Amino acid sequence: MSSIRRPEHQAPPEIFYGVDEANKYTSNTRIMQIQAEMSERALELLALPDEPCYILDLGCGSGLSGECIEEQGHSWVGLDISPAMLDIAGERELEGDLACSDLGEGLPFRAGAFDGAISISALQWLCNADKSYHKPHKRLYTFFSTLYASLSRGSRAVFQFYPENSDQVEMITNQSMKAGFTGGLVVDFPNSTKAKKFFLVLMTGGSQPLPQPLGQEESAQSVGARFESRREKYKNMRGKSVKKSKDWIIEKKERARKKGRDVRPDSKFTGRKRKDRF
Repeated sequence: MSSIRRPEHQAPPEIFYGVDEANKYTSNTRIMQIQAEMSERALELLALPDEPCYILDLGCGSGLSGECIEEQGHSWVGLDISPAMLDIAGERELEGDLACSDLGEGLPFRAGAFDGAISISALQWLCNADKSYHKPHKRLYTFFSTLYASLSRGSRAVFQFYPENSDQVEMITNQSMKAGFTGGLVVDFPNSTKAKKFFLVLMTGGSQPLPQPLGQEESAQSVGARFESRREKYKNMRGKSVKKSKDWIIEKKERARKKGRDVRPDSKFTGRKRKDRF
């Protein structure tokens, strides 16, 4: 898709999704079907427990994804920057709570409030600088860090989005990793130009296997880029802490104590690197 045709290059989201564009999401059956299919896939990737959950819908639009959440027996809260979209969602008499919010300014929820989060076709908008003071990487970090805090531990956030290029994917994944998430990119139907869909699956409970993409044999592992925090990356090296690190020193001292040896007590200086003497 050329940059000229991409909606995020035409106008800020609150302007692009005006009254006319918002009405398409309740009158165009093809758009409604595509949105429903992507929402159901995002909910599948969330891997929710078999019980009612509390879900955050980021960029909820006219409430099509919220409707899918309700159909699966969950409660939800929807955020969107477009008043016109939220007006349409309100007219549809959905059960979810709605609020107008710029995701790049962070989320206002208490810690651990939600059991999961989904987002359909919204994440790429945060990569644009619609105002002179917008810094996309800072806005992404603010968004991801506040999202991480608002999710219960062990839960997931799943984003269906349309990346413009590999640099955009790298910026998004780097900022989400910096905020504390692990996870990676799941690409459904990678060999199809029309059916191909990108899902960023973020996890809060440490490193876990990525879900299997659709339209690809289970043995293939090339599609589905994984990433993890730097701390986990080092801890997973041969199952041991990095030599000479603080964790490695503490573990070594603990083993010595169990053998009955005299060991200095741990302090804030344990494992601290000392300056070279001249």
